[in-house]
Amino acid sequence: MCENIRQMSYLCGVNKLKMENQSILEEPMLTYGAIDDNNVFRFVDAVRKGIAYLFFVKLVKNSPFNLQEWSGFLHLSERTLQRHKKENSVFDPVSSEKILEITMLYNYGNDVFGNKEKFGKWLNNENIALGGICPKTLLDSSFGIQIVKDELTRIEHGVFA
Repeated sequence: MCENIRQMSYLCGVNKLKMENQSILEEPMLTYGAIDDNNVFRFVDAVRKGIAYLFFVKLVKNSPFNLQEWSGFLHLSERTLQRHKKENSVFDPVSSEKILEITMLYNYGNDVFGNKEKFGKWLNNENIALGGICPKTLLDSSFGIQIVKDELTRIEHGVFA
């Protein structure tokens, strides 16, 4: 099991953090392109073990989303996030998966738009191709994340609606 985490660290730029004899993701460098048949099971394993709050804090600092927005995306109260902070705990598998999905989507969007500012503006504006919905409002479900990813793929390939 630890060997899988070591391999994932090598393949995906993931540093591991030892906490109470558990290997926990701290800093994954994730993109949708990083997931293929060779390493998808490593991500599944990492999600099952959970994302450390320390990694989550770094994500919040490097993303355009504040704690209140993350709270909505993860369907967790701000008080629950504060408890994670106080206890320096690990997110459950459902929340961990959502954190990684949003991180990968954010990295993909930055690649498509070429910089954080342009992508951030796109995330926060109503989108005609999405029926007038602001893309960021879709990040609270896996289906919504996939819809945003699909739209980014269309933009990447020059297909504008």
